[in-house]
Amino acid sequence: MQPQVPSEAPRTRIVVADDQSLVRRGTALLLSMEPDFVVVGEAADGVEAVELALRLRPDVVLMDLHMPRKGGVAATRDITSTLPGTQVLVLTTLNDDETVFEAVRAGAQGYLLKDASEQELLETIRALRRGESRLTPQIARKVMDQFRRLAAHGSYPSAEGPNAGAARVQEFSTESLNDKEEKILRLITEGMSNRQIGNTLFLAEGTVKNYVSRIMEKLHANTRTELAVLSARHSRGRPS
Repeated sequence: MQPQVPSEAPRTRIVVADDQSLVRRGTALLLSMEPDFVVVGEAADGVEAVELALRLRPDVVLMDLHMPRKGGVAATRDITSTLPGTQVLVLTTLNDDETVFEAVRAGAQGYLLKDASEQELLETIRALRRGESRLTPQIARKVMDQFRRLAAHGSYPSAEGPNAGAARVQEFSTESLNDKEEKILRLITEGMSNRQIGNTLFLAEGTVKNYVSRIMEKLHANTRTELAVLSARHSRGRPS
């Protein structure tokens, strides 16, 4: 069932980046059939993806990772560092631990495998626009497993350099948060969506979204996923 969209509601503007033309065009066609989406561009490689994003400033970029000229991780990093208003949703066949973790560190707000259902893809895009991050359970486990391995060795790599991530974790402090924000951060770390947090704390979804934005700003996290990972690392390091 297609969502009912008021005629005056702005549609989500999307760029599809995939080096396989059949996949790229098929995905664009699927998205174009939704009343709340409009595909504004298609890119056949990472360089084109970055160029289109800078020129068109879409709301969402669907990003394959294995592409010529510039890989999807590097393209994601370029886009998210330059266009904070553009969200990147990885849609790929690659699910090895290192690739998944690097994509999340590069700023991807969501990560889906290409065997995801059409409905899962559509709902994930809408979730991103509501301010949520979405990882399939399989991918979420990989991120947390990788994180636990890094935490065990006292390291946390970052795109800014080999020691920047460790410094970020050491500087991470929740002292600036009030009680409500700490509760919401704990629920984010548990993997809850804004809607689930709202239901748990009896708050409107929009109110939760505002809280999440404020928490990210206070704790200097670039993405909701990074916020959850940093928080989990910080919690493990505190005495019980």
